[in-house]
Amino acid sequence: MRNLAHFALSRKKLISQYGHVASRCDKVSYSAKTNYEVASVLEQETDCDFSVHSLPEAQRFSNKSRLWLFLQAPEATEAEEILALGIRRFVVDNEQDLFALLAALEAHPAVKIDILLRMRLKEHTIHTGKYFVYGMYAEQANNLAAKLAGHPRIKGLGIHFHRKTQNLSEWSLMEELQGMLSDEALSAISIVNAGGGIPVRDHNFREGGTPSIFAELGELRSWLSQHAITLMLEPGRFLAGPCMKLHAAILSVYDGTIVVNASVYNAAMDTFIAHTRLEVEGEVSSREGEAYTIKGMTPDAMDIFRYRVFLKEPKKGDVLVFRNAGAYNFSTEFCMLPKPETVVVD
Repeated sequence: MRNLAHFALSRKKLISQYGHVASRCDKVSYSAKTNYEVASVLEQETDCDFSVHSLPEAQRFSNKSRLWLFLQAPEATEAEEILALGIRRFVVDNEQDLFALLAALEAHPAVKIDILLRMRLKEHTIHTGKYFVYGMYAEQANNLAAKLAGHPRIKGLGIHFHRKTQNLSEWSLMEELQGMLSDEALSAISIVNAGGGIPVRDHNFREGGTPSIFAELGELRSWLSQHAITLMLEPGRFLAGPCMKLHAAILSVYDGTIVVNASVYNAAMDTFIAHTRLEVEGEVSSREGEAYTIKGMTPDAMDIFRYRVFLKEPKKGDVLVFRNAGAYNFSTEFCMLPKPETVVVD
């Protein structure tokens, strides 16, 4: 069997990225689905919280008090299992799930929980048919926040919202929240979770807008603090992307095509999710190198890491290193491809 590509995870880079974000908010919650190997390092070496979306995901963590579980249509038995597991913090995006959770609490009179109400903000994307818009409308979230204030079973109450990470047009946070949250809701809540991540660099996206995002987050944090509300950030991609590199060996070079021993289906699913194209270490300008298409190892026409990249005399056996490769690198069973190993390098 041919050798496989692998991911190299820099613990130092991850902790550096975490510190960069942690200094700009009151709490960080890492969305574990972004990359579980990254979550494991963060659990061991930071005080990070974790956003999880299923029971199997939650069971990966030893300390359930660090988890925020995003409920999605829980059955009564599942809600009971969740509470029995020791999970006490939840994000709900509709009233039905909220009432199911509160009903499950009746069998646990000593248990108190924290709840974030997921509120939808205005969408700023041309892909209106591609994304499901989670969350309650502002009026509904405001009314629920006012009603739940002082609830004997709710220890903490807050608002969660989500922005698509790589879409810079969606980052006008303070202004939007000021126009959507009522005075009653602001008095009722104690936390706002800004979900959706912070952008990272790839071939299609440059980091020039990231400082402005952090500036906006600073303004949002300052405004929230005036209302005694803490700011939590979910910088999934910002943490997982830069700390990992994909090392893939060249299997062959022909007719301007490079075939590597990896596939977007087992190593770079973000290619499909967010239309990213990973940068390659050593790529040069059109004046310095020749144009190549970097193709994965399956026969699928969409298995392409880069449509056009300029390199200097690549040859079979060389190793290509793809930067910022750690976000949403989960694998599929397509062509029965195995998932590349992740190696912690420092």
